[in-house]
Amino acid sequence: MSAEPDTPSEAPGLPDAAEASAAVMIAAGFPRIPARALLALVVAEDGALTAAELAEVLGVSAAAVSGAVRYLQTVGFVHRVSQPGSRRDRYALPDDLWYVATLRQNPVYQRLGSLSTALAGELAPGSKAQARVEDMAHFYRFIAERMPQLLDEWERERRA
Repeated sequence: MSAEPDTPSEAPGLPDAAEASAAVMIAAGFPRIPARALLALVVAEDGALTAAELAEVLGVSAAAVSGAVRYLQTVGFVHRVSQPGSRRDRYALPDDLWYVATLRQNPVYQRLGSLSTALAGELAPGSKAQARVEDMAHFYRFIAERMPQLLDEWERERRA
């Protein structure tokens, strides 16, 4: 029976609360490694890490990190930052991460509202299915309409 070494070369890992936060995101449908990578960046002191640093923190392969940061870049949660004099890039969070991520989703809400309205028109008039889809359309239109106001409120709250 040997105890695990507690050495500086041991992979640092994520704090327990960060792993728990990633688990909630994963349960909500966010891919596993991108969720953990996002939380690794959130808890990193300057909000940025190289791919090698991410691999070390997460205990995953370089290929897993590559896929994770590609996904996070696509959804607007990270951007690549070149390091002068180095071939290694760092992956960094935007300054207003949650604001930016939410704004990027607003066109999705508008589109889902429009598609839901179209779908309701294809269903039997007065049916329970049509009522559910109309409710869904109303919800997404409401979210799309209110999101800019909510984000403005958040900015005021954040500055206070």
